Amino acid sequence: MSWCEMTLGDAIHIKHGFAFKSKLFADSGKYIVLTPGNFYEIGGFRPRPGKDRYYSCDPPEGFILESGSLIVAMTEQGPGLLGSSAIIPRGDTYLHNQRLGLIDEIDENSLSLNYLYYLFNTYEVRSQISSSASGVKVRHTSPDRIYRVKVSVPSVNNQEKIASILACYDDLIENNRRRIQLLEESARLLYKEWFVRLRFPGHEHVKIVDGVPEGWKKETAWDVMEVLSGGTPKTNVPEYWDGGIPFFTPKDTTSHAYVYETEKTITGEGLKKCNSRLYPKDTVFITARGTVGKINLAQTTMAMNQSCYALVANEPLNQHFLYFALVEGVEQFKSRAVGAVFDAIVRDTFKLIPFLVPAESAIGAFVDHASPILRQIDILSTQNRNLAQARDLLLPRLMNGEVPV
Repeated sequence: MSWCEMTLGDAIHIKHGFAFKSKLFADSGKYIVLTPGNFYEIGGFRPRPGKDRYYSCDPPEGFILESGSLIVAMTEQGPGLLGSSAIIPRGDTYLHNQRLGLIDEIDENSLSLNYLYYLFNTYEVRSQISSSASGVKVRHTSPDRIYRVKVSVPSVNNQEKIASILACYDDLIENNRRRIQLLEESARLLYKEWFVRLRFPGHEHVKIVDGVPEGWKKETAWDVMEVLSGGTPKTNVPEYWDGGIPFFTPKDTTSHAYVYETEKTITGEGLKKCNSRLYPKDTVFITARGTVGKINLAQTTMAMNQSCYALVANEPLNQHFLYFALVEGVEQFKSRAVGAVFDAIVRDTFKLIPFLVPAESAIGAFVDHASPILRQIDILSTQNRNLAQARDLLLPRLMNGEVPV
């Protein structure tokens, strides 16, 4: 397989985005303003439910992104994001802001758009973009700098073959993500039907006493769970960090039930020197400061910082029931968050949150439905990590010709 040396500027043109006014941003609407936060570090489009910002006015012409378009992160909003690429998905209307570059022209005789997406996510290209970036606190690149990136590429026909192999992994990952969303949504809807609308099995034959089904109890969140705290080891002691223990913080929350990977890890010695326990799988985490009210289940044993609480259900509840109950009732926590500068959930907040404890038979019936769903989500999440690892190992070998196609 023959390869050709070229610079990206020989084959592409990058269009700058529009400086959308932040005063016109909103929490909902038709148009989502994309930022580098909508990229994964390794590449790919990252939806951010609850975090995306909408534009409240009609955008200027030429800055509505079409599905299938290739965009590049021009600002390093987070570590490793500079030069990351993503394909615009279907289903929503996304806006092209000034921190992103749009590949609006490509010489199809030299480069395949699908191949270019993966090319941007190689170490060879990213390192060149990073080395030419400007800025100290926040680093930036530009179209001209990207044009100077040197690459070695095979024929367009072989580029398409390489892209199709890698796309198989991405398609499987995306299918699993959709399955995870649907599975979790089904369990959330079931919880709402049974315990909010009170249409649980046999509800027709249960009396309502004092506003709740007979045998159910009105409690507070404080009464039905242990509220446990975390802590952070001293950051200036290297021996406490980069160990084998995941260290959960609000930055690590995910849009689905389980969290596995964390930005930081600590050592066993670091765990001894902070106020966090080693929390087991299925511990419920709720973020209490910064981004308030994000809820996840630990997918593996991990520690936690002081900006979160770890929640452990008291009988007759269990962790899976507690997770869905808190997801359904999280707005009550957000509305009662306190703080002079930043909103925060404090321990006393849990004493203010009403919590309806169903009869044990209803709890057991729900858990019989919900636990297999969470186990399936657990399996699919693990499959996605394995698929991503396999893809990332294969990517450089395909791109440098080590693995023939």
